Amino acid sequence: MTGIPAPRSEPQPRLPAADGLRAHSAALLDHARRLRAGAAALDWKGPQAEAFRWRVQDLADRCTAAAGGLARSADRLDAATRARH
Repeated sequence: MTGIPAPRSEPQPRLPAADGLRAHSAALLDHARRLRAGAAALDWKGPQAEAFRWRVQDLADRCTAAAGGLARSADRLDAATRARH
């Protein structure tokens, strides 16, 4: 017996590309929110704590920027789809 699962009998539903991008964008925004909340809730003091908070804030900012890029790409895909129809 192998550890390879059997093929799926039913195809999995796929989101339209723009909807998938928006879902990823929303997930990144949620990650950014949780990162910021976690950093703010730390009960840790001192220079290392501040350095850690800055790194977490930077990561949250990067997640937010990436989410914005994905949302803009989804809007472009929607506009291109409407232009073709």
